[in-house]
Amino acid sequence: MEQISPDEIPEGFTAMDPGSSKKADQQSGKATAEAQKASILDQALEPEARQRLNRLRLVKPDKAEEMEKSIIALAMQGRLPGPINEGKLIEMLERHGAAKAAVAKVNIQRKKYTFDSDDDDDNDDDLL
Repeated sequence: MEQISPDEIPEGFTAMDPGSSKKADQQSGKATAEAQKASILDQALEPEARQRLNRLRLVKPDKAEEMEKSIIALAMQGRLPGPINEGKLIEMLERHGAAKAAVAKVNIQRKKYTFDSDDDDDNDDDLL
């Protein structure tokens, strides 16, 4: 591809790398999505709940992201009766934590040995 001097570029056009257009589109799309997400959360959460969610993001960003996604899903489905206050957000966080704890429960199974001392037929009289 031949180089075009700045004098040859028509008015209203700029000299850009063809690959930078895709990158700019992706960045603008990402910024737009973030703005929509913030707008939905601002409408769905009261200021105190929004602050709590932001503080949670500092400590556990993955948990805050999951909660934001669930709140946005509820809002998009129209299942939110009104703005979520801080108490309701705490309840949602506790339910979310309890559900994860139930899934992550570890079950330990101990092996039984054939010569265990708890057997009923264990007779130690012959050792005397």
